[in-house]
Amino acid sequence: MDHSINILIVEDEAILAMALCDSLEAEGYCVVGMASNGAKAVDLFRRNRVDLLLCDINIRGELDGIETAHQLLRIRPVPIIYLTAFSDPDTVERAKQTAPAAYMTKPHNLLNLRIAIDVAIHNFARQTQLLPGSASPEAALTAEKKPDAPERDPPGRDTILKIDDYVFVKQGFQFVKISLADILVLEAEDTYTVFVTTVKKYALRQSLSAVLERLNHPRFVRVHRSYAINVNRVDTFDDHGITLGSQSVPLGKNYKDEFMRRLQVR
Repeated sequence: MDHSINILIVEDEAILAMALCDSLEAEGYCVVGMASNGAKAVDLFRRNRVDLLLCDINIRGELDGIETAHQLLRIRPVPIIYLTAFSDPDTVERAKQTAPAAYMTKPHNLLNLRIAIDVAIHNFARQTQLLPGSASPEAALTAEKKPDAPERDPPGRDTILKIDDYVFVKQGFQFVKISLADILVLEAEDTYTVFVTTVKKYALRQSLSAVLERLNHPRFVRVHRSYAINVNRVDTFDDHGITLGSQSVPLGKNYKDEFMRRLQVR
């Protein structure tokens, strides 16, 4: 299972688009497609799970990059980074109407772009979490955090972000996307929680209680002081333990009733 962040590139200069694609994939991102015009961008966006849009403003066709972004936001919200040679006030003002995560002039700097992607994913996920009942993509992208809203992540801690059925876990310099369905076990190890997935393990410097609060999903239930499991992935269990694929975890007696309840209502 590929846990890379999926990026759609909208750029009508083929050489620049290919160079950008190669740079991003070398950094561990997944480029789901490259569109040279708005119509193709809309088609690719509908057919792929896109986590972030990199969009040139001056592109061929009836729709320029800003108008294309408007079309995509009507389908579903997504963070946008504009890469463009245009920085005149009118263009910038139009671009602001789509609430972009960043506006970067060409030629792009890979380090700055990497930072912009990191920040874009982080801010978009936090806005989405703050608006669980948001009625429109524009609301999710433009709403501001209330000044008195408390920070949910303690200073100095790693971050976990949730969008729909995915979480983004900070690993090194970038976020890694994990499908909730792929998580088998959450294991507490000292001050860390280890995400045990079907293919890999990820360590996050957060307590198990904090991770479960952030996930806030009925499929995850604590079954031991040091373990929580995905009830949808349970293969066998008895009074003392649970197996999920190749993983075996103990079942604490104080957690058995809640485990059985979650198992029955899944």
